[in-house]
Amino acid sequence: MAPHVGFNTEQIRDKARKDLLYLLEGVRGKKNLVIERSLAGPIGVVVKVSTLQDYGVDKFFFLENDNADTSQRNVVFMARGECARHAQAVAEQIKRLQRESQTGHEFHIFWVPRRTLVTDKLLEEAGVLGDVNIAELPLYFFPLERDVLSLELENSFQDLFLFKDTTPAFLMAKALMGIQTKHGLFPRVIGKGDNAKRVAELLTRMRQEILAGEDASETSRSTLTPSNTIESVIIIDREVDFATPLLTQLTYEGLIDELWGIQNNQTDIDSTVVGAPPQQSSSNTTSSPATSSAPRKRKIQLDSSDKLYDGLRDTNFAIVGTLLNKVARRLQSDYDSRHGSKTTAELKEFVKKLPSYQTEHQSLKVHTGLAEEIMKYTRTDHFSRLLEVQQNLAAGADPSSQFDAIEELIARDLPLPEILRLLCIYSCLSGGVKSKDFDQFKRLILAGYGYQHLLTLHNLEKLQLFLSRTSPMASMIPMPGSGTATGTKTNYTYLRKQLRLIVDEVNEHDPNDIAYVYSGYAPLSIRLVQCILQKQYILSITRGNGASGVGTGAGSGAQGWRGFDETVKHARGPAFDELQKGEDKAVKARALLSGGGDKKTVFVVFVGGVTFTEISALRFIAKKEEGWYHSCSYILSSRLTNMLSPARRNIVILIPR
Repeated sequence: MAPHVGFNTEQIRDKARKDLLYLLEGVRGKKNLVIERSLAGPIGVVVKVSTLQDYGVDKFFFLENDNADTSQRNVVFMARGECARHAQAVAEQIKRLQRESQTGHEFHIFWVPRRTLVTDKLLEEAGVLGDVNIAELPLYFFPLERDVLSLELENSFQDLFLFKDTTPAFLMAKALMGIQTKHGLFPRVIGKGDNAKRVAELLTRMRQEILAGEDASETSRSTLTPSNTIESVIIIDREVDFATPLLTQLTYEGLIDELWGIQNNQTDIDSTVVGAPPQQSSSNTTSSPATSSAPRKRKIQLDSSDKLYDGLRDTNFAIVGTLLNKVARRLQSDYDSRHGSKTTAELKEFVKKLPSYQTEHQSLKVHTGLAEEIMKYTRTDHFSRLLEVQQNLAAGADPSSQFDAIEELIARDLPLPEILRLLCIYSCLSGGVKSKDFDQFKRLILAGYGYQHLLTLHNLEKLQLFLSRTSPMASMIPMPGSGTATGTKTNYTYLRKQLRLIVDEVNEHDPNDIAYVYSGYAPLSIRLVQCILQKQYILSITRGNGASGVGTGAGSGAQGWRGFDETVKHARGPAFDELQKGEDKAVKARALLSGGGDKKTVFVVFVGGVTFTEISALRFIAKKEEGWYHSCSYILSSRLTNMLSPARRNIVILIPR
């Protein structure tokens, strides 16, 4: 038997591609593909359109557009099986195609990631269940980066926290169970929050179901032993730290997301900002003036395949201009070196490097354009005022002192999401808003933006993001000296001191703390991860703040929450730390097969979404850890999240150790 191979996100990409192409290959001949809109981007991450065409796909249609035609006998529908609305849409389109077509059709449905009883029942009630061939396409995680996996569930945030639908937690558990089946059990499961606890309990139940199953072979039992290549999994519920995703992201990647939005490693930018695509440059000379002057959207790929972007994405935006300037000078120097080529061999070497220079030059042009546009935005008066209020609130300033500034921003008619983010930060960090101020803010919002936003404010209250202190839900928030039970709400006032969430002196050029990502504020969610992975570091920066008693065994997740048990009680939800063990015989066999490698992986899982800035902070930890322990981490989530924008997905982040 071959030695056990460590975890690699490419394995997940390859399996997803093979599973999809295998199903398409089973549909003989040409076919039309009708795909759910929110699935199109994630599918594009694992397989190219040209590959789908090679496997017989003729035309593509979005399910929501209801415009699939009868040009091909085979029609394939691809949608999420968890959503009843999609099953109804598929049934309606099948009936329409049957009415409009003169010839018979073969209908196929690929439910992602699984087929459900609800979808079968809806298709049966519509009278089309017998007319379709149904298959499951078990795509749970989509690998967005070499260290990021995402479920890409568009509505995971509102499902979990507004509608109290735990489906995203179940799907996260299924996805993690798939990793455990292939790579072995997570030796330690650590986490914080109600939904995190639910995921951990589901993992335990799924493991027991496999072991208790009648078809549980000796092989399947032996795979469910602790992994020798994975150190632990850390599960964080988004509800534990609502304030962080409400703050304006200040990394380069975060600000691109703030201004234009990043979906599936891509963003759409006006060509006036980044220039026309390279292939259009020559054709534009022959196009009409009307065509060439019209602004067009250009799709920009934002991932590690762009080496320049990979070096910029996690830096604070304050230093991006300096870094771009250095790259421009180096490129100019490389180009100028051709004049010094004296021999044919030297000239040949330059020509060989020329394509890479041209690619880097094109990338430099794109990112210079983006940086200039971001700079225009960050230099506006309203951005400065917004950031000032946010940072004052995060630093623990008296919230009432910010009332006039917020009122002024509302009077300036700033976009509503920006105002709501400020109000939610105020509420989350301060344990609710004073009753008088709460009523005043509501009046200002409704008068300034319209009474249709009564429902918006109601939903924010239901989410416990914007509450009056007289609200029954706000009374659960631990206030200084109130003596209320810990763990019901996150007490930022206490944790700000105990975990040193505010760092006064931040060196953006050579950062030594995760606080650089928010220019002085360390995300609570990531500080909690550091309480597990970097105990000695957290001890060193908080020793003067009463965080005594922290064990001196530095940096390892092997001790779980030990040393910070009392501190984490002041964050919302239960904290847990569970060991997973296997039979001694099977454990020894796995250790033998793994080859005894010392490089292990930590999985950091966010249930309910994560921001790009938090991912940057985790990558910063991973770099530090790699230097100390030759380690590695992975980030997993239901979706990347920019609060009060369209919610992003549950995510897993991987950290090597």
